[in-house]
Parts: sequence; C-alpha cells; structure tokens
Amino acid sequence: MRQSNQAIIPKPGADKLSAPGFLRRMAAVCYDALLLLAVFFLATAIALPFNAGQAFAADQFFYPVYLLTISFVFYGWFWTHGGQTLGLRAWKIKVLTPDGQVLNWRQAGIRFIGGVLSWACLGLGFLWCLFDKNGLCWHDYLSKTRLVLQEEKR
Repeated sequence: MRQSNQAIIPKPGADKLSAPGFLRRMAAVCYDALLLLAVFFLATAIALPFNAGQAFAADQFFYPVYLLTISFVFYGWFWTHGGQTLGLRAWKIKVLTPDGQVLNWRQAGIRFIGGVLSWACLGLGFLWCLFDKNGLCWHDYLSKTRLVLQEEKR
C-alpha cells in the first residue's frame, strides 16, 4: 500500500511529454461540459415533476446538490470504466493511476472534489500543470492520478 504523503512518480518512460498539454486538457473539458449540460437538461426534466412542475428557486438546496451528484456520477462512471469521458476520448487522453490502472470510486470521488476546488480557485488548480514538472494539476496530486496521452494505434 502506498503511503499517503508519497508524491506521484511517473512510470519509467512516462516522461512529461506523455502528459497532455493545457490546451488539449481544456478542449476535453469544454467537450465534456457540453455533454454534461445535455445530461443536466435530462436530469432537470426528470426532477421537475417532483417540484410540481415549477422552476427551481435559488433558496432550494436540493437542486444544486442533485446536479452536483449527477456530475459526479457522470465523471465517476467514465473514469472507473475505461478511464475516459467522451471528451477525453475525443482528445486521446486517459486518466489513470501511476501504475497504469483505471481509477476506483474513491479515487474518482477525490479527483472530482479536487477538480471542483481547482475551479473554485479561479482555475488555478488547472493552470498548475503549466508550471508543474510532471504536468499534473491539483486534483491529480490529491487523487494520486494523472492524465496521459493515449498511444496512437497504427
């Protein structure tokens, strides 16, 4: 079992060049955001009858928590089943553990919460990969995971 304070060390041969660049990451984020928006429309259509068909008010605690849960299930399922959301697949990126395995639900949860915190800090957690020697973001470090470029099939 890995100690909790141990940093992510890339596998031999997995140098910084195997980490996707910032623009590629953001392109995958935008792609996934559009897909998640469509999922939000469906989730809202399912939830509206439980709110008497009325729009959700700003003081209703349930709706934002519901959408956050839907977001976690969306990302968590993809990350634990193959390591790629549709956006990651389109941009040939995969999220894996340092030993090349797909994430478990605990890692997916930590990565999701870390991603939310990365955005909450005005995106600084994502910008971190521009300066990090391993090309990792805050949520990569928190969840002990990393994004890697998928090898081209020839």
